Amino acid sequence: MKQIKPNLMNFLIDGAMFLAFLIATAPRFSGLAIHEWLSLALAATIVTHLLLHWQWIVAIGKRFFAKTTWRSRLNYLLNALLFVAFTVTIATGILISREALPFFGLTMTRDRTLELLHHQASDLTVLLLGLHVAIHWSWIVGMVRRILPQRRLLRKPVVATSRLEEVQQ
Repeated sequence: MKQIKPNLMNFLIDGAMFLAFLIATAPRFSGLAIHEWLSLALAATIVTHLLLHWQWIVAIGKRFFAKTTWRSRLNYLLNALLFVAFTVTIATGILISREALPFFGLTMTRDRTLELLHHQASDLTVLLLGLHVAIHWSWIVGMVRRILPQRRLLRKPVVATSRLEEVQQ
């Protein structure tokens, strides 16, 4: 069996996480059950993502105040904030669960404070994830270009000419 290259593996996992996140952030569209179960799966995928990038996390963490680029520091801080926001969103989501938790025979009393915190952490996660995607946009575009076969559909742009120009030629 052919081994998947690390960049492709990262891209596929990141893409799956992003798609799951987009669906999970719209419970009115997907329904509460899909929202909760998909969010739990997303939590497991986030752990996988962190494990795949653990060497980078440790390396940048060790030299955060030493010699490293401002981009690495910014990315590290953004990722740390994203981790905290995701953790709060998932933890409060589990505590206010009305579908997944009762499946396991567990029920919690309804807590408006937890619901508010869940929504605010979720909104912050959306913002931080947008910044995360923006910072990594050139890598995303580069991976898409490598994955998708290059087609020669756009060889030379067709320029519309006026009828007068055609007659003059």
